[in-house]
Amino acid sequence: MDIPEIHYARSGDVAIAYQVVGEGTFDLVFVPTFANLVFPWLNPEWKAFYDRLASFTRLIMLDKRGTGLSDRPRDLGSLEARMDDIRAVLDAIGAERVVLVGAGGGGQPCAMFAATYPERTRALVLVNTPARAVRTEDYPYGLGPDAWREQLREVRQRWGERDYFEQQARLANPSADDEFVDWFVTCQRFNASPGAALNFYRVLGETDLRDVFASVSVPTLVLHGPAQRDEMLDVARRVPNARSVALPADTLIETFGDIVRETRAFVEGAQPDRIPDSILATVLFTDLVGSTQRAAALGDRAWRELLTRHYEDVRRDLARFRGEEVDSAGDGFFCRFDGPARAMACARAIVSRAKELDLGVRAGIHTGECEVVGEKLAGISVVTGARVAALADSGEVLVSQTVKDLVAGSGFDFVDRGEHELKGVPGTWRIYAFAEA
Repeated sequence: MDIPEIHYARSGDVAIAYQVVGEGTFDLVFVPTFANLVFPWLNPEWKAFYDRLASFTRLIMLDKRGTGLSDRPRDLGSLEARMDDIRAVLDAIGAERVVLVGAGGGGQPCAMFAATYPERTRALVLVNTPARAVRTEDYPYGLGPDAWREQLREVRQRWGERDYFEQQARLANPSADDEFVDWFVTCQRFNASPGAALNFYRVLGETDLRDVFASVSVPTLVLHGPAQRDEMLDVARRVPNARSVALPADTLIETFGDIVRETRAFVEGAQPDRIPDSILATVLFTDLVGSTQRAAALGDRAWRELLTRHYEDVRRDLARFRGEEVDSAGDGFFCRFDGPARAMACARAIVSRAKELDLGVRAGIHTGECEVVGEKLAGISVVTGARVAALADSGEVLVSQTVKDLVAGSGFDFVDRGEHELKGVPGTWRIYAFAEA
């Protein structure tokens, strides 16, 4: 059987494997939970699914970092890193705007990409991708914490064993015969190593997409099977103007035809493009602490020279971590990033460099929907970021709960600073401090 050519794109230091099939009227990226670019073509149901998509699209598929044929770094990274993998592939093939179809866990980076880069997203299709995997007091869906920990233990102890994958095969395809089971077992073993699988599920359990869904502004279709009906309708309510459609079964393989049909009808009937007036962005605010007293002690000229060095350091770090300076007033900076992990790394670098100059910097970070006003950002998320920064002490980086939930897998540790009321921002907010190693 012919297998489409494998290509590689660079996402930072990681090589991402991808395929491009078909010459349709628009580009479509399909992202499943786990992937291996070779093995689906060896299964007749999966091959027929890909062939149908490629009959009217230019179909783009990739193996996420740490899985399949892509590089397997020790640190598999966060949701933001997997979003970057999609962007790297699109840049490599010159795809300007795409339809993103994410199934299960594969829908997470698709949703984040659509919210962050609406100008590059024609439409978003989510197939059984809930906001989070683990139930909480304010989220009644998914597995309970104990059941989730038990699932992680099973992944750690049994991933790669034939009997474990055989059980999964019959869940994935209730009518599975021996040939399908053999294919599935081999496919899963090549999809991810035991360590990669455990890392993936740990990050999945710590990630919360509720704020991301609220920031999606592109046409969105939510497809769900009977078992996940309630939690996927919750997703559809969170995404502005999303449309939901019920599938006749819960497994991908039983609904391939329905997914193709509903996706094509939705994309071809979507409303004409409009210029996005809001995006998902991460805002970083920094401010010097005790600057008045330091300026008085140094004198005007020496203080101006010190500030100039600090400003140069901040701008170098912004360039290093792909941040943008939105504004600088007084002694502080207002910056934007397309991902919270980069904002965290940049804030840490800014604070560290300031210490070398004997300056105290405090920083606050928040991720949320921001209004685009010319070259500026506005809205309640910007206010929230500024208020978080105002709570910080000298040398401290504070983040909102949203940021903490989105950087799972990035290697950052946090200290809970409790709930706070933020001036001008509704409700109470749980704040966390970045913990130095």
